[in-house]
Amino acid sequence: MSIDSVARRKGSRRQQDDSPQGRKTLARRKGSPGLQDDHLRGGKRMRYSLPELPELPKDIWNDILFRLPLRDAAQAGCVSRTFLSSLRCRPNLTFSEETLGLNGKACGRDKLVQIFSNRVDNIMTKHSGTGVKTFTLRYWGSFIHASYLNRWLDVAISPGIEELIFSVPRYNGVYYNFPCSLLFNGSGNSIQHLNLSCCAFHPMAGLGSLTRLHLSEVHITGDELGQLLSNSVALEELKLANCHKIISLKLPCLLHRLNCLIVFECRGLKVIENKAPNVSVVHMNGSFEKLRVGDMLQVKKLEMIDTYGTSLVHHARAKLPFIMPNLETLNLYSNGEKLSTPMLAARFLFLRNLLILLGDGDTRGFSYDYFSLVYFLDACPVLEDFALCVSQTRVRQDLISAEDSHMRRMPEHCHGSIKNVKILGFCSAKSMVELTCHIIENATSLECLTLDAIYDNSSRGEADRSHEHNKFDECRPVPSRRMIAHAHKGLWAIGRYVVQKVPTRVKLNVKKLCSRCHKIK
Repeated sequence: MSIDSVARRKGSRRQQDDSPQGRKTLARRKGSPGLQDDHLRGGKRMRYSLPELPELPKDIWNDILFRLPLRDAAQAGCVSRTFLSSLRCRPNLTFSEETLGLNGKACGRDKLVQIFSNRVDNIMTKHSGTGVKTFTLRYWGSFIHASYLNRWLDVAISPGIEELIFSVPRYNGVYYNFPCSLLFNGSGNSIQHLNLSCCAFHPMAGLGSLTRLHLSEVHITGDELGQLLSNSVALEELKLANCHKIISLKLPCLLHRLNCLIVFECRGLKVIENKAPNVSVVHMNGSFEKLRVGDMLQVKKLEMIDTYGTSLVHHARAKLPFIMPNLETLNLYSNGEKLSTPMLAARFLFLRNLLILLGDGDTRGFSYDYFSLVYFLDACPVLEDFALCVSQTRVRQDLISAEDSHMRRMPEHCHGSIKNVKILGFCSAKSMVELTCHIIENATSLECLTLDAIYDNSSRGEADRSHEHNKFDECRPVPSRRMIAHAHKGLWAIGRYVVQKVPTRVKLNVKKLCSRCHKIK
């Protein structure tokens, strides 16, 4: 072989090695430098590289990574500088045991708070501190030191933040003192949703962009809250729960956008003074004495809860027409009615939806007269939907019998607008049978009647309740034997006294009992 032919062969090999396919072959032979994953093959360590990221603009990568859950984004940041850079300027930060992949039962409370604090601190100290739009911290374990919380909030509360949700545990009954200066130094001017739980909050001014304010178990006085509200004119929703230091809640007339007011379990609250002109939705518990006549004339929807058995339905019928005469929707949750519904002249001229839920609180042996609810229906001339839910462990009322033929009737009380009626937790109390029969006979526009002998989580579903197709399923909650016995008596009363009275134009839905969970043993 001549020297020229050898040279031509070597040149041909160099050309192959310089080609794309040749470079890939050479890389497989020699291995590529700077690779991350190592594997052993035949006693030699082979190394393989991660594929390079596509060349996309950084904004597109950021948009993709910002949509990932925080835990996935943090894992991605461990394998790529591009991903890590995106993590450091992530605008939506949500920290909880779930988002950080922690299991408190596995590691214990003390170990859990240490791991939780270290992980959050590691992310927050490396965060750029710019572009944070939402910051959520929810932790209900052991005490987190205030120095950590202050440092995290100092990074999170920056110009441009829109939502702040913050909930941490107390320490020996002492609440964390929220650093209000961070909010009111100009960094919080863009915040729209502020949700604080289990902390002391002493605002010094208002927040011009704030639309939703939720305070739960927060130490704040009525004057401090008033200072915040008077200077937060964009506020649309205010929710207070377990804020016991508030004695007087004053809603100033400057809150033109305030539409929804929610107040629960503020034990120190004595009075609500509402001058905000457009409050139309109110959710609250407690007595009507907190509401001043003339302050709630524009309210169209009211949801009220009574957990102390103060005959909420009775007092609502007697007082609400004067306090909120323009109601269109009324939901009442009473844990014990000691007084029957009165017959009065005052009426709800605009009420279209009425829900009454009666619990099984301490009524001191009083047997509630369900038939007296006719007076409530009679006070609602345009009522269209009526639902009565009875949640009780026993029936104290007189039960109807097969020989009982005398039924109270009020033919002069007509309800021409009622279209849909639901009675959930139907029992064989004579007064409940009388109420149902009265509605059938006097609701001339009635289209649908739904009856369920048990009130539970499935009561609002379809007419049938059966677990025959799923032998591992159970009704939740499983009622007691006494409740099951009353349910069967309720179904008997429906078949004996109700079904035959329902006109053919009315659709009757009688929900069956569960063939497995509601058997009489």
